[in-house]
Amino acid sequence: MSDTQPENLPATSDAGDAQTPGAEVIDQREGMFGVRGTGDTSGFGGLRRQVALPGGTPKPYGSWFDGAVDRLEGLVGGDALEKVVVDRNELTLHVAREQLVAVCQQLRDDEALRFEFCSGVSGVHYPHETGRELHAVYHLFSITHNRRIRLEVSCPDADPHIPSIVSVYPANDWHERETWDFFGIIFDGHPALTRIQMPDDWPGHPQRKDYPLGGIDVEYKGAVIPPPDTRRSYN
Repeated sequence: MSDTQPENLPATSDAGDAQTPGAEVIDQREGMFGVRGTGDTSGFGGLRRQVALPGGTPKPYGSWFDGAVDRLEGLVGGDALEKVVVDRNELTLHVAREQLVAVCQQLRDDEALRFEFCSGVSGVHYPHETGRELHAVYHLFSITHNRRIRLEVSCPDADPHIPSIVSVYPANDWHERETWDFFGIIFDGHPALTRIQMPDDWPGHPQRKDYPLGGIDVEYKGAVIPPPDTRRSYN
């Protein structure tokens, strides 16, 4: 046991994810599970952790990654890829949003790549990553070569536009609608970008991290459910 770490308390690191070489620190978090004040008996309220995104990986990447990235850059140009990350033996390509459709087209159609299947798109919100607050993440699978790859595209809160890839991967239609619904990312060129989970007149996008957790009235079959911050407390 460490001389500086009390027994039965979680370890605390000032570095957190920033221990990853070349990591980009975007936030500092304190505590866990919303613990505040002196009522914490778990010790988690003392956690201090930096939130960081993995840095770019230099070549050689290893495995089949080098050949695939070189092939893609030869087809679309090096400017299409902002960063290549190999983390936990997984390959992530950070793609410039203007080049997303061209990149997907080559990943699907080129014989050396052949990523025929896109399992959808997910949104991520990093409020403290100025100018790149919203991220769209795509998971592609090559049935031909039995390989997986991840694409990540970012856009600012002030201009939340990313090209739709439905023309390349038609099954992404509803996934893009869900990401728009929950995160507010506008997929330009989508055939019918409407809400898919929330009512059409719902204000805001509920999975953004700056979305209020309480104070929103919810009506269900004529009965009004009080928002969480106005319900009776049993503490």
